[in-house]
Amino acid sequence: MSALRVTRQMLQTIAGHGWRSCSSKPAQNLHIGKPGAGFSFELTDEQKEFQATARKFAVEEIIPVAAQYDKTGEYPLPLIKRAWELGLMNSHIPESCGGLGLGSFEACLITEELAYGCTGVQTAIEANSLGQMPVIIAGNEHQQKKYLGRMTEEPMMCAYCVTEPGAGSDVAGIKTKAEKKGDEYVINGQKMWITNGGKANWYFLLARTNPDPKAPASKAFTGFIVEADSPGIQIGRKEMNMGQRCSDTRGIVFEDVRVPKENVLIAEGAGFKIAMGAFDKTRPPVAAGAVGLAKRALDEATRYALERKTFGKPIVEHQAVSFLLAEMAMKVELARMAYQRAAWEVDAGRRNTYYASIAKAFAGDIANQVATDAVQIFGGNGFNTEYPVEKLMRDAKIFQIYEGTAQIQRMIIAREHVDKFKA
Repeated sequence: MSALRVTRQMLQTIAGHGWRSCSSKPAQNLHIGKPGAGFSFELTDEQKEFQATARKFAVEEIIPVAAQYDKTGEYPLPLIKRAWELGLMNSHIPESCGGLGLGSFEACLITEELAYGCTGVQTAIEANSLGQMPVIIAGNEHQQKKYLGRMTEEPMMCAYCVTEPGAGSDVAGIKTKAEKKGDEYVINGQKMWITNGGKANWYFLLARTNPDPKAPASKAFTGFIVEADSPGIQIGRKEMNMGQRCSDTRGIVFEDVRVPKENVLIAEGAGFKIAMGAFDKTRPPVAAGAVGLAKRALDEATRYALERKTFGKPIVEHQAVSFLLAEMAMKVELARMAYQRAAWEVDAGRRNTYYASIAKAFAGDIANQVATDAVQIFGGNGFNTEYPVEKLMRDAKIFQIYEGTAQIQRMIIAREHVDKFKA
């Protein structure tokens, strides 16, 4: 049975009524495009269905096994396959390639719920969107049908292969080189911290094609689609990280890897713009993942505060705890609104760099703050692996690092703000 059919049946069961179009049309789904309509905070029926499906999956299937995956570091393949069956993966893939063609807003709703269950699982799933996005925004019809289409036919992973040991935030400093020889490019270099690196079927890879070290980044780099089983690719060991341990993160070495010229995205020299353009689309879901973690931490802390008693009453009745919960709740709600605005801008067809960076920076920060406060409310128990909040605190940290650090986001926000002010 196809993933799309399973998704439809699942959503019909949850919603209790017939399936309607699941394509993302801003004027219908996001309440824009109607004169005088203004803002709306109400989700459409389709959005509620996807949210409910993801929530049910997170609560019933992810949460019960999340601690074990964290302990072993094992890749959560059964959960990934199940998410694929439910239509909760690859949500951005266009309908023309066999996908659901959902908008950024819907993708974020799904991501928040998955992250509520476990951000290690969510990152493994969401990394597919990051790997796919350059092909979605810059791939030609043949490239999209070949590489995106195969991902709708069976559960399959891809990866965004840009970061290097000496080039993280400084993307323009990457050293991996691609030299054109006839109808092929020969790639040599090393990548690091590649999510899904050992599980991917193909990579989006950024490499330098202009040998002039003074060439501007906008012309020096080219984006390639690289088959993961290409001769010359050496996949490193799985990194055991502080948090999100079931996510597959590895270094990858490219030694005389040959890539056909038809796997170049747009043209030689267009890679940097493509790689950066993908972030505008993927940072809102990353922010949504941070919100999902923060909401889980808030819920766990609230439940514990209602059960735990000190000085003859539940600790939630102590002002010190109740005020802490109030602060946590405010941060979660505001971070959610930030990612929803950033996603809304994408689906409205506007450049969302400013809002995407605000959402990513703020949500990443509040995920860490709320998780830390949850540990505080649990007291000594929060420092123990038998309780869920210590994992949430470890998992949260990466949201301030990957897909652009908290500091890089502030640089972008400041630049965008000043440019707007000058205009």
